[in-house]
Amino acid sequence: MIKVAISGVAGRMGREVLKTVLAAEDTELCAAIDVFNEGLDAGTLLGGEPLGIKIASNLAEALTASGAEVMVDFTGPRSVTANVLTALKAGVRPVVGTTGMSREDFIKVSELANNMHLGCIIAPNFAIGALLMIKFAAEAAKYFPHVEIIEKHHDQKLDAPSGTAIKTAEMILEQRGDFQQGLALEEEKIIGARGGKMPGGLRIHSVRLPGCVAHQEVIFGGVGQTLTIKHDSIARESFMPGVLTAIRAVPRLEGVVYGLENLLFE
Repeated sequence: MIKVAISGVAGRMGREVLKTVLAAEDTELCAAIDVFNEGLDAGTLLGGEPLGIKIASNLAEALTASGAEVMVDFTGPRSVTANVLTALKAGVRPVVGTTGMSREDFIKVSELANNMHLGCIIAPNFAIGALLMIKFAAEAAKYFPHVEIIEKHHDQKLDAPSGTAIKTAEMILEQRGDFQQGLALEEEKIIGARGGKMPGGLRIHSVRLPGCVAHQEVIFGGVGQTLTIKHDSIARESFMPGVLTAIRAVPRLEGVVYGLENLLFE
């Protein structure tokens, strides 16, 4: 049994992870952490019977007291780096679905994970279909270098663009090499109308609306044709098989793995 602590357990993704960890035969919930609902039994979050595990607000204390082996973090961009560093210092392996970590913070986490000889998985997206979308988009970029990305999420998401969109753009840029798209004299009459600009002129457009979960289109343009690669997560359950895969994989890893595709498509 893998002893799992969930950071951000009271959130929408945290509750899905809670259901998944409780249902899996090889995982055991040992700690539930959140700045909200402190002292509440974790079982009540799901409308079920008490589990005997109360929600704690102090991550370091909860990890140490519970003997956690893996911490799953779905919190927010303002807290994720501190949470991951705290887990690593406690000898706990993080599985991170929270996006918005800066490059500088990523380097800090990588250095500590290496020094502690601990595995850490940071995944912008855990949905298998989304990972295939990124893989297919990177392949298409070899033949269709003109590309823009449109991503849509619920209106409570704090960071934009999404981690998935950034990861997709990075993979595309890696494949297409030194290429400049777009019109140099282009003028935005409303600032931001053309979206965020990545190196080489690749644009990312972020939509935030109620009713959305996680959606992305990668649109390629060519002579007389377009190609669209699209993925939709219509329910948060879509991420859970990937989360379980990461929980099971991280104990045997050392250092940071950025992107679940590195485990699935070896």
